[in-house]
Amino acid sequence: MVRSVFARTDKFPGWWVVSACFTLLTFSSGLGFYGLAVYLQAFSRELGWSVSSISLATTFFFLVGGVSGIPIAKFIAKHDVRIMIIGGATVAALALFLMRFVEQRWQLFVVYCFYALGWSASGMGPVTTVVTRWFQVRRASALAFASTGLSMGGIVVTPLIKWILDTQGIRNGSPWLALIWFGGTVPITLLLLRAFPQPYGWLPDGARAAPGDIANISGVQLADAVRSKFFKAVTFGYIFALGAQVGGALQLVKLVEERTDRSTATVATIILSTMSIVSRFAAGRVIPKLNMTRFTVGIAAMQGVSLASLGLINNRVGLLLAIGLFGITIGNMVMMQSLLLAERFGVRDYPRIAARSGLISFSGTALGPLLLGWLYDVAGGYRSSYLAAGVCSIIGAILFSFAGSATVSEAEPAN
Repeated sequence: MVRSVFARTDKFPGWWVVSACFTLLTFSSGLGFYGLAVYLQAFSRELGWSVSSISLATTFFFLVGGVSGIPIAKFIAKHDVRIMIIGGATVAALALFLMRFVEQRWQLFVVYCFYALGWSASGMGPVTTVVTRWFQVRRASALAFASTGLSMGGIVVTPLIKWILDTQGIRNGSPWLALIWFGGTVPITLLLLRAFPQPYGWLPDGARAAPGDIANISGVQLADAVRSKFFKAVTFGYIFALGAQVGGALQLVKLVEERTDRSTATVATIILSTMSIVSRFAAGRVIPKLNMTRFTVGIAAMQGVSLASLGLINNRVGLLLAIGLFGITIGNMVMMQSLLLAERFGVRDYPRIAARSGLISFSGTALGPLLLGWLYDVAGGYRSSYLAAGVCSIIGAILFSFAGSATVSEAEPAN
């Protein structure tokens, strides 16, 4: 199949590449982003640890993931991205296997350190870099499809791993998690992922190129990008928006279980992911016609409303409705960070620009779970936690509003 996909035929193989990216993000999110909420509940239940102590390990996970993004971006800018993804998947699978030996809190931090390295090397950063190289005009649609894997992971993979840990526990279940991660990422990377379209006779979006042409490296340099008002407003806005989103998502299983039951918590993760998929596909069609920055402002404000509602609602129906609204914002918020940076600064230094922005915004991603976990322990419930998350989202929306247009022809000079 690989030979037929990438041979010089009349069929553009870019969408096969996007399908591979979709699959990678499915397992990366299902076992990583959404999976962390399941691990939090499992460790809290089986070892009797406080929510705040496990949330601190989650904070550490995201900090390591953010810091490691810088060297990972430098590597994939010069080498075949598949080397990094396969290496990262191997490390992540090993870390999942080692969770069965965790008995002390410090051991969880060690395991999460390796898990974060593997997750960062085989997840969102490398995947969005590949998509931005293969698509330009249709980038929004391609990223919408690929990043739908983030939600599909919550629908397909996370309920599976929750069932495994609920029935077998961490000790017996973690080897299965390792096998799922490795089997779901390495084969598809080898078969269908390629760094650039030009070596296979294509230009971005499906135009023809001469064999052996180098990749298009037009765009803004890193040094100019990081000095721009656009970069600062978007990056610092994502500190608050992603901190609120990640903190809210990772505590969601425990919140719903406490206010309802386990089966409702499983339904909640499915609703969250399903609404994320539906809204992302809809957004992928309309985003090219909209002002991307204003769209992001709206999504952040909607997220604030949904998170505050989760803090105030106690009945099953109300919770599921608020979770559905939250799901609408989740996928689009993550996708928009990549789209905004790629649209404004181009492909040339995109991996490094995205990694630098990610490193800064990951401080919010890391502190969000810690803040919500600490407020939970202090207040004895999630009301104050989710109200604080709602406020953080609104702050993010305000910061986004100062960025200006993402369209280069309309935006201010990068420097």
